[in-house]
Amino acid sequence: MSVDVEKIEAIAERVAAGEGLTLIDIELKGGRSNPLLRVYIDKPGGVSHADCALVSEQISAILDVEDPFPGSYVLEVSSPGLDRKLVKPREFSYFAGRRARVVLHQAVAERKVLEGRLAGLEEGRVKLDLDGEGVVEFELSNVSKARLLPEL
Repeated sequence: MSVDVEKIEAIAERVAAGEGLTLIDIELKGGRSNPLLRVYIDKPGGVSHADCALVSEQISAILDVEDPFPGSYVLEVSSPGLDRKLVKPREFSYFAGRRARVVLHQAVAERKVLEGRLAGLEEGRVKLDLDGEGVVEFELSNVSKARLLPEL
């Protein structure tokens, strides 16, 4: 059983863009029996339940026709969440302005755990504003873990 993840991502990207939404990520979890395909979408101001339902219906219909996913699966469409993990390079740019906690392999500014406001990603370097201590930069490859911090 081979799943064409790139084709699924292209389908999800096309559907999200058509609805004025941004595709944040897709995840494929589970084993051969009833795997889970999770699609994360977003838009300024956040996504609604109706946005998720609409995107889910459209992606499901296209997957049924184009069949890049052999067998049965569970499709879940949701918002990225307030404390989302940051995995892909584009997420560090997309979520610029949001607070994040970043754990590094090698210390920067004498620390391996940094908290601050994401200031973007340029040429493979993440920029993080450390709440009044200034902006630090580090290689994306130095990031061990990163996650958004909820702001209420």
